[in-house]
Amino acid sequence: MEQEKVLDLMRELGALHQGHFLLSSGLHSNTYFQCARILQFPELARELGAALAGFFPGTGYDLVVSPALGGILVGHEVARALGRRFVFTERKDGKMMIRRGFEIAQGERVVIAEDVVTRGTSLLEVAKVVTAAGGEVAGLTSIIDRTGGDVELPQPLQSLARVEVKTWQADDCPLCRRGEDLVKPGSRGN
Repeated sequence: MEQEKVLDLMRELGALHQGHFLLSSGLHSNTYFQCARILQFPELARELGAALAGFFPGTGYDLVVSPALGGILVGHEVARALGRRFVFTERKDGKMMIRRGFEIAQGERVVIAEDVVTRGTSLLEVAKVVTAAGGEVAGLTSIIDRTGGDVELPQPLQSLARVEVKTWQADDCPLCRRGEDLVKPGSRGN
């Protein structure tokens, strides 16, 4: 799936927003991607998952792991396309962990899948959980990469769309200085 098709779908389905947003990373931005608006359609979710799985040909992967909440549908569809098992991590008392009886076996090669990556915080937290359990981070993927290439990750991030989007620290946000209303649409801790 080509980048422009992904971005056109986001616009068409109301998943690409302009305004003044507090991202789950804590940064402020004038652009917000709400991938759930696309993933609510099972056929589109399957198509996106298959496109992301296409970055990982062959059978060298054992498991797909995603952070709750935003990554669950993405990870599930990537796992379906790869024909592999899927589990998710979630936060408990602010710490990312595996729960619900899920396990990562020693030596399992893991693809971590996410919807949108800005600073890579969730990806890095999941990678830490994977390696602590004895797994090996073998790939990273997301629908949207808005990192600008400025994030150090354990593997290259394979994404359907790489988008340069402005972000600011809260104390340096020009939208705040102009008095624009801040919207908090993110999922971390909400």
